[in-house]
Amino acid sequence: MYGIGETLGERIDHLERVRELQARTGGFTAFICWPLQPENTPSMRDQPKTDAVDYLRTVAMARIVLDNVPNLQASWVTMGMKIGQLALRFGCNDFGSLMIEENVVSAANTTYRTTTDEMERLIRDAGFTPARRRQDYSIIREADPEPAGAVA
Repeated sequence: MYGIGETLGERIDHLERVRELQARTGGFTAFICWPLQPENTPSMRDQPKTDAVDYLRTVAMARIVLDNVPNLQASWVTMGMKIGQLALRFGCNDFGSLMIEENVVSAANTTYRTTTDEMERLIRDAGFTPARRRQDYSIIREADPEPAGAVA
């Protein structure tokens, strides 16, 4: 999580520490740039909410610094669908997942939701082929390049 008043240099330092830990252990399958949601966080209410530019800048930095972490997940849950879609062009290779129940972000008064069809459409519209995966990032199946009945 970022956006608690740290400097850009401190953010980069954190990413470098994650990179070094990954180099030693190989334990991370993914990294998510997860911005603070200050609205219902009493001790953080005075922090400004992360905007799209700051989020996308952080995603791009993470992709460059964390070249040894294979997956970078877009945080549409905190930033919304359109920004999540843009994150795919800024270095993310995973749009995330559908959530049956989500309590952390919604407790902070952020409630973005979607359906499988909408998620696949957003990924396609961004120029990528959606795929379903397991937690270890092995592919279960790629979605059809164009859904049945789609009109070009």
